[in-house]
Amino acid sequence: MFHFPYCNYCRTLFALPLRFYSTRKNSNLEQILISMPKDPKHISEAQKQRKKIKEKLAKYVPGRVTLQVLGTGAPGAPRSLYVFSDQSRYLFNCGEGTQRLAHEHKMKLSKLEHIFVTQPLWRNIGGLPGVALTIQDVGVPQITLHGPQGLEEIFTATRRFVIIRDLQIDVADTNGTNIFEDSVMAVQYVPLLRYIEDDMQDGVSDLPTIGESIEENSDNHKSVQMGSHEMSEASTSTRSRRSRRRSRSRQRSPRHNSAQDFEDDDTDYYAHERKRHRSRDRRRSRSRSSSANRPASPIKKLSDISRKLQETKEEGISMAYICRLKPRPGALCLEKCVQYGVPAGPLLGKLKSGNDVLLEDGTLVRSVDVCEPNDPGPIFIVIDCPSEDYIDSLLNNDRFRKHQAQATCDEDVAYLVVHFTPKNVMENPRYQYWMEQFTPSTFHLAMNDLNTCMGSISVHRIQYKLNLLSNRIFPLLGDRGTECIQEENISEGNSSIKRMKVENGVNSVNNEGKTPPLITADSLEKLSVKSVPPSPTPSSVISPFTFFNMHLRPRKGIDRSGEIKLTPEQYIEECMAADGFSEALNELQNKLLKEYKNITIAPYPKIIFLGTGSCIPNKTRNTSGILLQINEYLNVLLDCGEGTYGQIVRFFGKEKADVIVANTRAVYISHLHADHHIGLIGFLQGRKRALCNIKTDENPIFLLAPRQIIPWLTFYDKCFENINTDYEIVPNNELLFEDHRLSPSIENRLLSTLNMSTITTCFVRHCPNAFGVSFQLSSGKKITYSGDTMPSNNLIKIGMNSDLLIHEATMEDELAEEAVFKMHSTTSQAISIGEEMQAKFIMLTHFSQRYAKLPRFNENITSNVGIAFDNMQVCLDELPLLHHFYPILRMMFAEHCEELENKAVKRQLRMERKRDASRNRSNSPEKVRELSPQQTTSKNA
Repeated sequence: MFHFPYCNYCRTLFALPLRFYSTRKNSNLEQILISMPKDPKHISEAQKQRKKIKEKLAKYVPGRVTLQVLGTGAPGAPRSLYVFSDQSRYLFNCGEGTQRLAHEHKMKLSKLEHIFVTQPLWRNIGGLPGVALTIQDVGVPQITLHGPQGLEEIFTATRRFVIIRDLQIDVADTNGTNIFEDSVMAVQYVPLLRYIEDDMQDGVSDLPTIGESIEENSDNHKSVQMGSHEMSEASTSTRSRRSRRRSRSRQRSPRHNSAQDFEDDDTDYYAHERKRHRSRDRRRSRSRSSSANRPASPIKKLSDISRKLQETKEEGISMAYICRLKPRPGALCLEKCVQYGVPAGPLLGKLKSGNDVLLEDGTLVRSVDVCEPNDPGPIFIVIDCPSEDYIDSLLNNDRFRKHQAQATCDEDVAYLVVHFTPKNVMENPRYQYWMEQFTPSTFHLAMNDLNTCMGSISVHRIQYKLNLLSNRIFPLLGDRGTECIQEENISEGNSSIKRMKVENGVNSVNNEGKTPPLITADSLEKLSVKSVPPSPTPSSVISPFTFFNMHLRPRKGIDRSGEIKLTPEQYIEECMAADGFSEALNELQNKLLKEYKNITIAPYPKIIFLGTGSCIPNKTRNTSGILLQINEYLNVLLDCGEGTYGQIVRFFGKEKADVIVANTRAVYISHLHADHHIGLIGFLQGRKRALCNIKTDENPIFLLAPRQIIPWLTFYDKCFENINTDYEIVPNNELLFEDHRLSPSIENRLLSTLNMSTITTCFVRHCPNAFGVSFQLSSGKKITYSGDTMPSNNLIKIGMNSDLLIHEATMEDELAEEAVFKMHSTTSQAISIGEEMQAKFIMLTHFSQRYAKLPRFNENITSNVGIAFDNMQVCLDELPLLHHFYPILRMMFAEHCEELENKAVKRQLRMERKRDASRNRSNSPEKVRELSPQQTTSKNA
């Protein structure tokens, strides 16, 4: 029996059975749906098409090149610089959260071919897995990574939970004299080494500087780098003391780093999904098996690649990039050609090619008179100086001197320097001295914690709308770093636009509130004096917002007109413009007012939903993350998808987020799919910074997770960054309700730290090593979390009589078959589990990203069922109030709900066509002739 879609806001259309649309002879809807394309292009076809386009465009030097800020590097935000031209795209650094920003702002990643990374640290590579999956899905055939040695092994380490099948990942050789070059630009690799003062006093101060080791090249576009052997020798010889300190630090780790911890995890966590794909298309599966990135194919063990990466980690090389655009001839000015009397035809082509022409009347027309000046190609430099130990590499490097004030010609002067360098290093007098060696015309762009913009508009847009319903449950976000435009009514009845003050931003707005499209180098000084607050950094440093543009060609200059801005009144007006919304809002407010008078709300425990979407983040729902606030000073994090730390900063604001993160004493990971744990490293590093900022003793956090997470974390610790002392592992299988193995001493310390009486886990029906968990607080409250699972009897057992069940509801009820294939639950299934365990309240979360704003649900959403949103906070006593929100939520997201209903109609029609086609085939004359008389009689019977 099929579910008939029903729409409360448009009853006349969707109250009819679906069969009405499929049987009505003159149904325009049916014809539209039937004529729609059924299958998207195959990835391989998209890849072939892109290769053809690339080969065609590679013959020409692009006429448009722009640097665009995607992630500003603000606390909690990724740092990523996007460079795009008419032909291709380049990304400099790819921090965690880059994928989500690219999705929200519709960045065309289909042309992305090269990613340049300064250092293989999480702040630079945390977004690589997500971006790789995205560009794979849009048909990009291959991607090239540029950076220190071993950078590509991040994909080897994450191969079990980040599945790359159709994307070839190449690695550029950045050693020796190699230079990357294509039709857009040439890039020199400049390694920066760290020199430690204590080690130099030990007898290594006579090492040659980098500048002394560089050999000059006659070509101004290409300079020879220091050899790889020399780099390694200079780096490791200065690190013996620091290496010993790190070794001692690891010995103090609360975890055990045995050889067993570093063994490969051979579990296939996506086997259930791949089985479905293989059954659909075995030929495609066989072609994929040749890919080196496919997990099923022979790959290197983690232990085999650890040595190379450990050497890279010890050397600590930070790669700088000197980029010069390819020279481009000046464009032909047709107006000048007309003035000189040049006729249309081949003479124009000769002039454009730089040749002078003689007209029929004897007039000599010179190419320089009718063409714009040639563009030799501006230079921009990308710098990441991680600490003060690297400043000597900058000061002593002749590569940079060639593009500073000592440059032999104007063409070699750097037009822009992009600083991924942290704020505290940029404030160092020696670093500022190095910056001052550039000419006054050189721009400096800061991509670091000097900035405040976190990059998202959609998150604020939906929060302003939900805040209309309840400022307790949907508070306005603590992130105040993005420029906000508000209307201010004045006494005369007119309105003017004002901009809220933002720290550390170069304001490009004039007195009328208009944004000039371009800021030239000549006007920057005047602008900076008026707009930039006092700062120890040079006044020429620009602090950008997301979508800040620096045009390099054809016209050079700053363009701030596209920077993101918030317009709260516009978001509110979008809601209030809906028919009947204002009345419905007043009715809701009156109901809530009465309800709050009749109940007493305990402030804790409190649940804050940081991510309520599945699979990949989108602009309104991040991947899984839930903050359980047990009391004012104690928090537990349930799952940690990509960008979870950024969600905390966005919700609380930077200062309060430090306190929240520092007071988080445990992280629970339900299973090892990337959308549930890939943000863990970023969270651990954010917590370390928070502890340092508030000057609190550093205590390792409890990590309740599948034991199989250990190889990944140990590998990252050994080969990328030290994180081993930041957590203490408590395997989930040692907390099983039927097989409790955790030692009493650890369990007592765990429970007392978390103010709980019991913590119980169980295996659930999802991927291997997937767990559900139930927390019994010391106050007596019981909270159960399903993680990802199909309906599970084990979860019912451990969650009996819960005060709150947080259960995944990935699919709507009509997609029950798809839910089985992906081993998820539907809305009704999740509710049924809560009813069987007699939970007082059921909170649904982990929705498919097709339900970006509101999931599609039936009338079984009762008063004890809630729908989770990102940045939603609720106390247990407030849960019964949530059912009052559903009618107005349908009204608020009416367009989205209508789209879901239309898709349901289309899906139902498609199913009916398949059934009809199947019946026609079984009853066809050819089929009947093949049957014997006895078989025909049996079939008719």
